[in-house]
Amino acid sequence: MSMNRGDLTHTHWERLQPLLPPPKPKTGRPAVDHRRLLHGILWILRTGAPWRDLPERYGPWRPVASRFSRWQKAGIWNQLLAAVQAQADADGQINWDIHALDGTMSRAHQHAAGATKGPQSPKPSAVAGAVSAPKSTCGLKGAAN
Repeated sequence: MSMNRGDLTHTHWERLQPLLPPPKPKTGRPAVDHRRLLHGILWILRTGAPWRDLPERYGPWRPVASRFSRWQKAGIWNQLLAAVQAQADADGQINWDIHALDGTMSRAHQHAAGATKGPQSPKPSAVAGAVSAPKSTCGLKGAAN
C-alpha cells in the first residue's frame, strides 16, 4: 500500500499494531486490514468529511465506520491512548511539567460569558426593516391606480 499524506508511518504502525485487538479469524467475510482501516479513520477525523465520502483507497466506508463505532463503545481508543502515553512516558518523551488539555481555542460571545444584561437596544435589522421601503412593489401595482 502506498503512503498518503496523513497515513501512519511504518514506525507509528509498528508501535500501534501490537496494541490493537486481534483480527477476526479467517472464516466468513474477509476482515478489513487494521492499518488500512486506521488510515481511513484518520482521514475522516482529519478532514471532518462524512463517512460516505471516504476515498476508495481506504476500502468501503461502512466497515470503517462500523469498526470505529465498535472500538469506541468497547473503549479501544481510550486503551490505545493510555498505552501510547505509557510507552512515550517510559521513553522520556512526555514532559509532565507542561499542561495542555487541547490545542484548540474558541471564542465565546459576550453573552455566553455571563455578561450583565443592561438596556437592550433593538437589533439593527429590526430598525432597518421598520424604516426602509418595501423591497418588492409587485403587491402595489393595483394600489397606485
